[in-house]
Amino acid sequence: MSMSVGSSSDGDVVPDMNTTPLIDVMLVLLTMLIMSLPIQTHAVKLDMPRPNNNPTNDQPRDVVDLEIDFDGTVLWNGNVVPNERTLQGYLIDTAGREPQPEIHLRPNRLVKYDVVARVLAMAQRLGVKRMGFVGNEQFL
Repeated sequence: MSMSVGSSSDGDVVPDMNTTPLIDVMLVLLTMLIMSLPIQTHAVKLDMPRPNNNPTNDQPRDVVDLEIDFDGTVLWNGNVVPNERTLQGYLIDTAGREPQPEIHLRPNRLVKYDVVARVLAMAQRLGVKRMGFVGNEQFL
């Protein structure tokens, strides 16, 4: 086991890589990381609203189940809506009631997006404010 130290007599280039610049860069990056960590741990104070323990409206809201089947058939509380004009009448009636009932929209996962978008646009145009999607577990 012998090891050559110093210059070679043949004038060959020694294929060892100089790792000193790499270590310097690593130490600079480590120093920057250590300096930036305390900045990231600062807390942000938020004033969150307090929960209302006294609900002002104890009466339950009416709920309308609006389903859209896979072929685009619209059902209002389980009854088939024959055309858009009838659906428009239902939505006008719902928008005019006070308090406005909640509409639970349950689209089938196979229905075209266009059908659902038209129903949502019609409801928005007619002034329905309380509408939400239910049955989202079928999309997971």
